[in-house]
Amino acid sequence: MNPIRNSAKAVIWRGTKLLLTRNTDGRGGFFYLFPGGGQEPGEELSEAVVRECLEETGMEVEAGELLHVREYIGRNHQFAEWDSEIHQVEFYFECRLDEGVEVPENGPNPDSSQVGVEWVEVQRLESIELYPERLKRLLSRRGERICYLGDTN
Repeated sequence: MNPIRNSAKAVIWRGTKLLLTRNTDGRGGFFYLFPGGGQEPGEELSEAVVRECLEETGMEVEAGELLHVREYIGRNHQFAEWDSEIHQVEFYFECRLDEGVEVPENGPNPDSSQVGVEWVEVQRLESIELYPERLKRLLSRRGERICYLGDTN
């Protein structure tokens, strides 16, 4: 198994919309993720989420409160065929953008499967493929606070 990887993710609200990256699954379909990515050595998690948001969305965010911690142990989920060696711990931070900022396109260094950045209405979460799926329900009930989500996809 590969070493455990830390990842910092951003939960960015604008009214009832969430900022998500749109990604291709390579089979003609799409899935959505929260902006963010891997922590680098010597970097604090809050710094990682700011850097990753800039790379993926071109937007500078302000990192706020830690909302959720999710583990992903690949061998336990539907993508085990190619993710069996992955164990990742994701830290979801509430982040803020300046009010007038729009997000028209990818940032300067998007993930390889990333094809766009979108504001997605919270009511639409149930109809899209969003990872981790467990956050769909939690974010739909915005006030619910569960920090540790466990190994979930």
